[in-house]
Amino acid sequence: MIDIAGKVVAITGGSRGLGRHFVERLVGEGLNVACLARPSRELNDLARALPDVLPIECDIGEVRQCEDAIRKTIEKFGKLDAIVNNAGVYEPFLIEDSTPEQIMRLTSVNYLGPIWMTRAAIPHLRATKGQIISVSSETVRWPYPFLSMYASSKAGMESFHAAMRDELRSDQIRVSILRSGHFEGGEGHVGEITPVMLAFADAASRTGHTAWTGKGFSMESMADALVTLLGLAPDVNIDLMEVRGTVGGHRLRT
Repeated sequence: MIDIAGKVVAITGGSRGLGRHFVERLVGEGLNVACLARPSRELNDLARALPDVLPIECDIGEVRQCEDAIRKTIEKFGKLDAIVNNAGVYEPFLIEDSTPEQIMRLTSVNYLGPIWMTRAAIPHLRATKGQIISVSSETVRWPYPFLSMYASSKAGMESFHAAMRDELRSDQIRVSILRSGHFEGGEGHVGEITPVMLAFADAASRTGHTAWTGKGFSMESMADALVTLLGLAPDVNIDLMEVRGTVGGHRLRT
């Protein structure tokens, strides 16, 4: 492990949930952090609580906003050592009942967002021999009912990163997937309990997905995993780190 203090990291979706834990942890480790998120009370609260963080209003589904966010990060900190593509939309629905807007929203944020961020960051990461770290989901290995778009958008993102890993290897830019299992406090734990959410929970139980996933782990443990990736020696990379809970449930044959 190397000393990561002083590194400059841009994190998408950093104003709440897992992203907020990432931001707080990296600030605590002495990193310079740009927090990219849509305009919200949570982003304003983070800016007040962590004045050393650079808050940037950004919809990662919009390519020009991603380019502008990277530009602002460079203007503030002078360099870029890593991007963390954390932002994501988690929304259970049946394809038959879905709207085009729902499908486009998941595609725009979960798949295209990391592409736009990677595209904008490459020239600056080449200068620092930096890292691209993107958060994915265990659902890519066994897609849940009601999560077809979520799982497939994350799987597409993983495939894109696999290609980037070799495309950027000669530049010594390292590309990693941080694939997450079920953690406590995620998007599935907030908001109104709707008939769709109840149907999703019932389907996940009937198909065995709930048992396979097991008990949720803490977001602090995910932050530990991110710090591990950022602290790797420059001559090595972890292509895929999958973090899954150890408590409860059991792995089923897939």
